[in-house]
Amino acid sequence: MDWLDVLTGLINGLIGMAWLAIITVLVAQTARRVLGVRVGWPRTVGVVAISILSLLSLAAPLLTNGRLPTDEQHIPGTLFYLGVLTLWTFAFAAAALLVLEIMVPTGSLPPFRSLFLGWDRRWKRGRRYAQIFRIAARHGLGAPLRGFRPADRDASALASSLRRALQEGGVTFIKLGQMLSTRADVLPDPFVRELSTLTNRAEPEPWETVQPVLQTQLARPVDDVFRSVTETPLASASVAQVHRATLTDGRDVVVKIQRPRAVSQVTQDLEILDRLARSLDRNAPWARAIGIRGLADGFADSLREELDYRVEIDNMAAVRASLAGHGVRVPWVDETHSSSRLIVMERFDGTPVAQATELVARLDPEVRRTSAHTLLSAVLGQIVGDGVFHADLHPGNVMIWPDGSIGLLDFGSVGRLDSISRRTLGMLLWAIDADDPAAATDALLELLDRPDMLDERALQRSIGVLMTRFRGGLGSGGSMAVFSELLGLVVDHGFRVPPQIAAALRSLGALEGTLKLIDPSLDLVAAARTVGRASVGDITPERVKSEFTKRALHLLPLMEQLPRRINKISADLENGQLTAHIRVASHPDDRSFLLGLVQQLVLAVLSAAGVLGGIVLATAAGGPTILPGVGAFSLVGALVAFAGFVLGLRAVALIFSHRSG
Repeated sequence: MDWLDVLTGLINGLIGMAWLAIITVLVAQTARRVLGVRVGWPRTVGVVAISILSLLSLAAPLLTNGRLPTDEQHIPGTLFYLGVLTLWTFAFAAAALLVLEIMVPTGSLPPFRSLFLGWDRRWKRGRRYAQIFRIAARHGLGAPLRGFRPADRDASALASSLRRALQEGGVTFIKLGQMLSTRADVLPDPFVRELSTLTNRAEPEPWETVQPVLQTQLARPVDDVFRSVTETPLASASVAQVHRATLTDGRDVVVKIQRPRAVSQVTQDLEILDRLARSLDRNAPWARAIGIRGLADGFADSLREELDYRVEIDNMAAVRASLAGHGVRVPWVDETHSSSRLIVMERFDGTPVAQATELVARLDPEVRRTSAHTLLSAVLGQIVGDGVFHADLHPGNVMIWPDGSIGLLDFGSVGRLDSISRRTLGMLLWAIDADDPAAATDALLELLDRPDMLDERALQRSIGVLMTRFRGGLGSGGSMAVFSELLGLVVDHGFRVPPQIAAALRSLGALEGTLKLIDPSLDLVAAARTVGRASVGDITPERVKSEFTKRALHLLPLMEQLPRRINKISADLENGQLTAHIRVASHPDDRSFLLGLVQQLVLAVLSAAGVLGGIVLATAAGGPTILPGVGAFSLVGALVAFAGFVLGLRAVALIFSHRSG
């Protein structure tokens, strides 16, 4: 009957596995409830299996042929002993799980199925990792990537190395550097200056590679849409390239086509950047200080938006609407044939300001002055008025025509300001015009995120000195420097600049270089003051009366209740009944913090009491004997010590869960 023995063994094995599964689930759920820690299943199975084997080996001396002793006198004591032994086995298993969670939290390692899946993607990511680290090592950036700040290199040399490495790293890293160049509040000035020189130019893709993308995005034959398409691109960047074309109706257009591998490359690089940011956040204090994970997440969101050309099309429509009546041209878009990876838009026959030196030189000085003033007024009007503005106004994105007309290109980076920020920026411009440091300080405090330890008087004095230096404008000397100086000043005082405010200041900084190429004699501060005065309005008696009336309407309900409240306070003072009610820890975070402290203190006291009490009982002499050589006091002491030990585990789990949160 060999087959019957095999079947019996198989059934017993299945029953054993089922019991093991049930015990594993019970231990895992109990450990989670006791510790307050979510324990992963693979480690739970391993720890439980080891614990069961340990328990069986410890209980083996008490068993006879796998059964309890038949002596009725020893059966209760044996069961009690086995119960205490089981509890302590569970306690050590819970301790092992807690140590594992502290050292390697659940979710920090790849799932078990990843051992068999995703190797192709992992291989590609590994090759890209190796390439990035080779680039970093070649430029001397190995130590910073490992979390160390090299002390033997000055900031300028390190910034230059970082710029070269980012340039070599490709589109994602170039755009990362360009984004960081706008964050003077988190990076030192040498890095901001160096990263601002990053360019996004790249070798063009062959037409044979780009044409399939055009065909796919049009979803129809190219000849049905275009009369002709020039195979040699007008311009080529790391994400896209632009080709001349003519629609079948005869309109001249340009076609912006995304490179075939742009999305996959950026997706892979963003995943690597996220891992690097998390690693630096854990290992490098300087990275945590600048909030590197928040920077990485914000950059990833903005870059994904930039890869979706439908967002750029919406940006163009918004900027076109905000520039209506300002005399600045924005190309129209053929949305019928555009998509998330393709834009068909008007072809500007003007010349980029960066390449228009001869054209600008031939213009009449008054035309140049008018063109520059038109551009400045339009941009400041966008920032202070409509709140939708072009955030990348370098000379390559500004077009100029022989008659002095101005147009804008490349709307992948567009900033948006809410009404409060726009009004506050207008107040700041007005305060500069009025030479009022107090008003400028108030505007900055409303505009930016206020630091915890701020010396307002020192800030106001610094702003006053800055305004005195730039009073009256500096003409061709670069009067727009007042805004970059102001940004550096608020950073020195500990302010964190919100991204959209930083985008507005970046737009003004890039605009300065463009305006100098058009008309070096333009007084930028004087023009900015004019726009600021127009946005805030002249301070006249009629306007003061109107503003006062609006504010009084808001205060009217309070004024109606004020006499009754004053009478009540006076009566309470006269009768000695005035009381003050103060709610301590009214904020939920404060209550949670205090509750956590109390819980940890109570658990620590109970744990210490349990362990010490158990030790005292276990070492106490006398008492009944329930097994040969085992006293009742010893088992009760072990039981009490078990309770104290588990409470101690709970206290440790609370401490580490609060730290990780």
